Amino acid sequence: MPWLAPYQPLGGRVARQIVAGRTVVQALNAALPAAVDDAADASATAGPFSDAAAIGSLRERGLRFVEHGAVPAGEAYESFIARTGCVPTREHAHDLFNGLVWLRFGTLKRRLNALHVQQIEAAGVGATRGALRDALTLFDENAALLHAPSVLSDALRRRDWQALFVEHRSVWAGATLTIFGHALLEKLLRPRKPITAHVRLVPGALLAPTTAPTTAPTAAPTAAPTTAPTTAPLDELIAQPHLPLPVLGVPSWWPPNEAGNFYQDAAVFRPPRNSGSPRS
Repeated sequence: MPWLAPYQPLGGRVARQIVAGRTVVQALNAALPAAVDDAADASATAGPFSDAAAIGSLRERGLRFVEHGAVPAGEAYESFIARTGCVPTREHAHDLFNGLVWLRFGTLKRRLNALHVQQIEAAGVGATRGALRDALTLFDENAALLHAPSVLSDALRRRDWQALFVEHRSVWAGATLTIFGHALLEKLLRPRKPITAHVRLVPGALLAPTTAPTTAPTAAPTAAPTTAPTTAPLDELIAQPHLPLPVLGVPSWWPPNEAGNFYQDAAVFRPPRNSGSPRS
């Protein structure tokens, strides 16, 4: 499962704790110290979304995972996290993946939560979330982050699936697709061809590590930031219109996509709206 690579070895540690009989909450809390260590050694795939300083600050403020019943009646989930630093967690795969994303990409999770809280404070909690909170939830649940050469990102924008996955297949070796949405990770427990991510394109500067690697890189990163990012780049990323991507079409992610006719399925690899026939 290549999509789980950003969550290793942390995810393996958590899984072993659960197999040994610990609850999801206990296993995630036990992983907090290791999350900081892993973030300090993170590759460019993780970048500022999971830097050690961000996760460390969450620990200092008391970040931990608690049973979902800890949320007082009438208090919004996001407001509870902002007030206490505690992430309510149920005993199932959905919340397990949510916890792993908190551990691995704490900076971005904190920002999403803060934007939710801003809307709650402005408009209260109603029967519906409203358009902005719906968009934040969709990002949180189903986003993937893609850093790729322009030949791939341009093809994705055009929904030119033959160019994206066939003609430029070898170019994927220089691309990084990171699954962020925890609901998307849960769906991928049972891989199916139609599973689709809402992709945001990530500039290279955002992907550069913000902590010193433990070994010398093979090449110096271009325009790497020297400090942790402000919220502005994260807000721009969150606000970016999403691009649909059937993630199991990514080369090397799923053996069936090696078949010659895999990308001919127009029910999955759909052409843009108001376009002519898809390329054959």
